[in-house]
Amino acid sequence: MPPVDVLVRPAAPPDRVIRYGDHPEQVIDVRSVTDDPDAPVVILLHGGFWLARYDRLHTRPMADELARHGYVVCTPEYRRLGQPGGGHPGTFDDVAAAVDLILGAPPATGAVVLVGHSAGGQLALWAAMRGRLPAGSRWHVDPPNHGTVSGVVALAAVSDLARAIEVGIGRGICADLLGGRMELLAETDPARLLPFGPGVAVLVHGTEDAIVPIEISRGFAVRDKSVRRVEAVGAGHFDLIDPLSVAWPAVLRAIRSVAAPGLGRSTHRGDADHRGDADPAPDGPPAS
Repeated sequence: MPPVDVLVRPAAPPDRVIRYGDHPEQVIDVRSVTDDPDAPVVILLHGGFWLARYDRLHTRPMADELARHGYVVCTPEYRRLGQPGGGHPGTFDDVAAAVDLILGAPPATGAVVLVGHSAGGQLALWAAMRGRLPAGSRWHVDPPNHGTVSGVVALAAVSDLARAIEVGIGRGICADLLGGRMELLAETDPARLLPFGPGVAVLVHGTEDAIVPIEISRGFAVRDKSVRRVEAVGAGHFDLIDPLSVAWPAVLRAIRSVAAPGLGRSTHRGDADHRGDADPAPDGPPAS
């Protein structure tokens, strides 16, 4: 099965859609199959190099499967490159607004985990670390007064924007996100905002990723030893969002380790689980 199959695979529509602004892209899909008011919540940020041609629809199979495992899944859309307002600052404005709306009125009272793939991984890490932005930043939040995030699971994330620009990931698209203004990295690059907080960060990356090389995640974790890594052996870029891939159980375990940290296998901080399949705990959140 080609790895891009998941980008076009049919999936059910969301249970409901929430608007967080007037622009057509400012919406959040919500999926849930549980009646548990204490269910954990996943805020799922899609990737696609922040480009308009890639939207949240390609994460529907992943969102459906996470919902089946007991999570309430919120998938925000956001303005992207090629659309009016996309890129800096609109993309960041939208992600901040969507995450704040969910945290301000979460659809369930369980742990909230930010999950993002590729460019969405960059946005998920950034959204969780906004408390580290300067007080004068338009995106700064005061953590004590902000909604609680248990942590981030970043999948094949563009976690170091400066390094991604330097090595040419995305053929220049990473620089396009900032309109070529490298001074904006100080407020937009997760690697510039380390050490990570709040909660815990888990970076899951396939060893055979030809789009965002695994060295990006390795370098991010070297900068902050509190960051955990899972290396999915043999997995490519899209395997991490594909419920039919052999890498998918490792993704589920990573999310569970953040949503219910007391139930998973303990992992030495800064170390990689090079097998990507070493957690013997069952997938998904604990049964109620």
